[in-house]
Amino acid sequence: MNAAEVAASTLAAPVAEITIWSMFWGAHIVVKCVILGLLCASIWSVMVIIDKSLLIRRTRRTMDLFDEAFWSGNSLEELYNKVSERPTNGTASLFVAAMREWKRSLQSPNASFMGLHSRIDKVLDVSIGREIEKLESSLLVLATVASASPFVGLFGTVWGIMTAFRSIAASKNTSLAVVAPGIAEALFATAVGLVAAIPALIFYNKLQGDVSKAQGRLETFADEFSAILSRQIDQTAGGRDRAA
Repeated sequence: MNAAEVAASTLAAPVAEITIWSMFWGAHIVVKCVILGLLCASIWSVMVIIDKSLLIRRTRRTMDLFDEAFWSGNSLEELYNKVSERPTNGTASLFVAAMREWKRSLQSPNASFMGLHSRIDKVLDVSIGREIEKLESSLLVLATVASASPFVGLFGTVWGIMTAFRSIAASKNTSLAVVAPGIAEALFATAVGLVAAIPALIFYNKLQGDVSKAQGRLETFADEFSAILSRQIDQTAGGRDRAA
């Protein structure tokens, strides 16, 4: 068989199909660990995205319903009795916390309105902090995945390229067939890192923006309700002074 026939038979030989599974199972154990870690991080971030999206949507809907009830003209006492009977979140939790402080001050035997307004403001601030903390919980996971995944994938890339160079040194052959497996697993690790990082970054920014909007609504309601209670305090204190 001459050289031409050898070349023809080489070209005619079937080429092994390269799939994602074949690249994964043929990769070095270190690259496999990197890929599995990135896949776990991606699944974790998807779970956080779904949970936070549902929570923010539920909180937004609850705030819309409560704002409609609050501004409907019903008395604060009637609304408080209705809302305090069930778990609250969003603006309803601010309302319940402030009303409880208001009622405790009124029911005290030595009730005094000195400092009541500042106490109500502090209660509202604490309630806002708690609501934002619930909304922001686990968002740090998305930020961590978004920032760390490309570097973890890069580590797998470097290791895959090192595998390719070791194959060249062992076989003393620089053909593409020798270096292709190592390069393929290196690029595969890079791709998995980007697949984990990009959605985490996009949804982190989106969810953080939704949390900021919710915080703005809570702070606006706290200012409005604080002004309403301030007028109530002045009216009640004035009535007591006239009675005295």
